[in-house]
Amino acid sequence: MIFSECIEINPRVVLEKGKEYPFIEMANVDLFSRSPKAIDIKPYSSGVKFQQGDTVIARIEPCLQNGKGFYVNELNCGFGSTEFLVFRPKIEDLDNRFLYYFLQTDYIRKSMIASMTGATGRQRVNNDIFDTLEITLPDINTQSRIADILSTYDDLIENNQKQIKLLEEAAMRLYKEWFVNLRFPGYETTEIIDGVPEGWNEGLVKDLGKVITGKTPPTSVKENYGGPIPFVKIPDMHGNIYPLETELTLSERGANTQRGKLIPANSLMVSCIATVGLVCIAHQPCHTNQQINSIILNDERYLYYAYFKMKGLKSLLEGVGSNGATMTNVNKTKFESLKIIFPDIRVIEIFNNHVEPMFKSIYTLSKQVLLLRQARDKLLSRLMSGEIEV
Repeated sequence: MIFSECIEINPRVVLEKGKEYPFIEMANVDLFSRSPKAIDIKPYSSGVKFQQGDTVIARIEPCLQNGKGFYVNELNCGFGSTEFLVFRPKIEDLDNRFLYYFLQTDYIRKSMIASMTGATGRQRVNNDIFDTLEITLPDINTQSRIADILSTYDDLIENNQKQIKLLEEAAMRLYKEWFVNLRFPGYETTEIIDGVPEGWNEGLVKDLGKVITGKTPPTSVKENYGGPIPFVKIPDMHGNIYPLETELTLSERGANTQRGKLIPANSLMVSCIATVGLVCIAHQPCHTNQQINSIILNDERYLYYAYFKMKGLKSLLEGVGSNGATMTNVNKTKFESLKIIFPDIRVIEIFNNHVEPMFKSIYTLSKQVLLLRQARDKLLSRLMSGEIEV
């Protein structure tokens, strides 16, 4: 049958202007994840509207290609960016949950991507594609069983993600208590001079270690890519503390074109162009593109302190990188010249004793999430094709 004959695109939802509803912006939508990372509450004025059971997919590049979308599972209704498309079953014999997974298939996603029109870098899906796109659906009982199987994986993924969030929040609370509110061990007997505790020092980001701005090997040379070396870009950083999976990887040849750009494990990566203030920890040696400044730490005991410190610099990065330009850009010189405080190393060591087990658990849970996603995606393809019967 034809896609638009059984699936409604941007169906009608009644929202009252000026009344507050759940709002989901594109930045809060993770890649190939069933649920958004965060939900805001805002007065409705305009935007794409959705309700319980709808599937929402990004319609603009590179968000569609990167896999941004979600299933409306715990909201009665809400609205979001105009750069979303909303899908809902038009016929009774189509399971809402199955539709969400059906829309993740390569066939549907590649058809949507192939239809995109507009200026390069801002292309959007042409909705006319849905009036000619042919699809085949299993019976409703098979749909339900497929959705049950795939939902089990997503339940486990979301449970792990919740644990990761709780662990990071716990570590962040300790960081703020000790290094923002200055209620660190021994604060009662430590003199504070001009807002800086005795024994702490003022310094610059470059005093943390060597700052490296990434670079992209020539994309015209295919042999530069597809090898074992992770190549981190901003989309790989979203929602991740450790970017365990990257869209692109470099070959030894590609890495050798920029040997001075390799950063070791336990380096900090900070996005500094366009979307600024994302912070990740390298879990293995890797390269980044030119939108990311990385810090190779002189003393890895400062790793977790520096991680939270960099996250806290988001507003500052946006300020120093604006300069009236249309795109925020914090170059290496600006980045490494940002002022920061270096706490007493004894306090840092005590802090590490508290938070390092949390970050080790985060890393383990993140690996589990990656493996679950890979297993789910392989299973999705085989279930949808009928290769595996249910």
